[in-house]
Amino acid sequence: MNSLILIAILLLFMVFAYQLGRRRVLSKVGGDARELHSLPGYYGAYVALLCGLPALLIVILWLAFEPQIIESILVNGLPAAAQALPSGELSLLVNDIRNIATGNISSRTPDAAVLAAAERYNDLRGTSFAAMAVLGLAAAIAGLAFARGRIQPNLRARPVVESVVHWTLLIASVIAVLTTVGIVLSLLFESVRFFQTVSPFEFLFGLNWSPQTALREDQVGGSGTFGAVPIFAGTLLITVIAMIVAVPIGLLSAIYMAEYASPAVRSIVKPLLEILAGIPTVVYGFFAALTIGPALRGFGETLGIGVASESALAAGLVMGVMIIPFVSSLSDDVINAVPQSLRDGAYALGATQSETVRKVVLPAALHGIVGAVLLAVSRAIGETMIVVMAAGLAANLTANPFEAVTTVTVQIVTLLVGDQEFDSAKTLAAFALGLVLFLVTLALNIIALVVVRRYREEYD
Repeated sequence: MNSLILIAILLLFMVFAYQLGRRRVLSKVGGDARELHSLPGYYGAYVALLCGLPALLIVILWLAFEPQIIESILVNGLPAAAQALPSGELSLLVNDIRNIATGNISSRTPDAAVLAAAERYNDLRGTSFAAMAVLGLAAAIAGLAFARGRIQPNLRARPVVESVVHWTLLIASVIAVLTTVGIVLSLLFESVRFFQTVSPFEFLFGLNWSPQTALREDQVGGSGTFGAVPIFAGTLLITVIAMIVAVPIGLLSAIYMAEYASPAVRSIVKPLLEILAGIPTVVYGFFAALTIGPALRGFGETLGIGVASESALAAGLVMGVMIIPFVSSLSDDVINAVPQSLRDGAYALGATQSETVRKVVLPAALHGIVGAVLLAVSRAIGETMIVVMAAGLAANLTANPFEAVTTVTVQIVTLLVGDQEFDSAKTLAAFALGLVLFLVTLALNIIALVVVRRYREEYD
């Protein structure tokens, strides 16, 4: 929290430096900006950058290396017996000291040495923050003084500022790309370790999913079963139900708002519909578990149909309501982007409004509508909370929507809950499921791009 306050102070200091630089350069030319090489705002940005960037860089590097340095100093200050502990036990001891120092729950009853180490840890953190604050503020003041002295009407401020912006954008792009590569590689490497233990054929085509490996060799089910077909089937079943709900309602509501609704009705209905996208998924899960699930079970009992309290139908219905805005909003924007001249031409040929919508507007907007539907499918495949609360955790291989099923994302969460050792097939199975989910989502995105390029229509 203290670090955030320091960063906020530095940002406010940059705002002050911007105003100072802008006013100073204008005062040198008597307020006539035409005598300046660059616009006044560039001079202000020049001073703000020289003031803030070095200070922020110091703070960021300090925060990056501070934990390792403090931990090293803390370990060196422990008794010799504690320093001689194995690395795992030593890490646990340091973690306990950190928890005690911050007021969190510790895994052991603290003794005098641990309490003294926790106090020392707080002292080190306080000293570190004070040093960081002093260095950061000193760098900001020094940068402000240096930049203020360089402010002259003939200073080429614009190229400098634009160069900094260019490199900032480049670094952000590289970080985004490297993050994506890191995610893919982490999934790939851990999945390879999993497939060294479990056959890929068994994983992709096996019909039984029971990753609970035994603790003893004589225990039943000691090897576990990792056939993921029931999980894939459950994901597909819930996704299909959700799309059956979302696509017709979303598309029809988009057509109504774009072609039939008056501006007053559209200004009210569209924001209300998009509120659905802002509701947390856990709220949808509560609604599915407490309202939709019991209602479906009671309705099934009146018809003599057995409906489980947790079913794919309940999860799919609520998930379909949740992703209606994805289909509706994007389809509405695409339909509104169709040129009015196409509608006018259809009306001139004697077409009715419904014929114009069906034979002119929808074909012209088909690429965007398909993209919206595929985006909604990706959103449905990746949903977790609604499935956990409404569909259950049972890996049943069934096409019956009235039974409990589970999905890929739910199993990933289940396998990685709590403290895990990443050397067992049970834990590594989560990465294999994540890799499959990533490949499926990637395939959907590629299909969306192909469809958009294939059916895209450009207008003058």
